[in-house]
Amino acid sequence: MLVLVCYDVNTETKAGRRRLRRVARVCESTGQRVQKSVFECQLDLARFEALERELLAEIDAQQDCLRLYRIPETRGFEVLEHGAFKSVDFEAPLIL
Repeated sequence: MLVLVCYDVNTETKAGRRRLRRVARVCESTGQRVQKSVFECQLDLARFEALERELLAEIDAQQDCLRLYRIPETRGFEVLEHGAFKSVDFEAPLIL
């Protein structure tokens, strides 16, 4: 399934800036950044649940916001993209 991860971390304090870096690091290890705090991830259900646990462990629920959008492939979805962003096709062959 395609998962959109969106977050807004309060960076007014040093601890908040640290949380922001940790949340971004978790997301970067899982998917591709499409905007500063938005990631697209292709995940199965088990990996989705693991990602959710990892992110919830990093944020402060009193100050930060985390949104996870699950878009199952069975329903069909379409992503309309405009502008200069170049996405990575994870289904294509890997060429080194």
